Amino acid sequence: MASSLSVKSGDKVRVIAGKDKGKEAKVLRVFPEKQRVIVERVNMMKKHQRPTNKRPKGGILEIEAPIHVSNVMLVCPSCSQPTRAGRTREGGVRIRVCKKCGNPIDK
Repeated sequence: MASSLSVKSGDKVRVIAGKDKGKEAKVLRVFPEKQRVIVERVNMMKKHQRPTNKRPKGGILEIEAPIHVSNVMLVCPSCSQPTRAGRTREGGVRIRVCKKCGNPIDK
């Protein structure tokens, strides 16, 4: 069951739980059906890569693993505070607004 998330690709978020708690970074990908996000340089894991034509040396790569969306909190671009996102309609378009300062998050 896919539900709409308050976090979109490109948003700045703060990690609020887990081993990377306190880090702020950009969301790279969103998986709404699994309720997970990939955040830049957060939840890094090592992947053992076999040599291929694309990567002839192979080796051990460090990549970002998905993190549950409940463990990140959206950072408002105007007040720079982690906040929940409210939703309102402006001109028939649904936009996200900061619950703390009331300014729109979507431009």
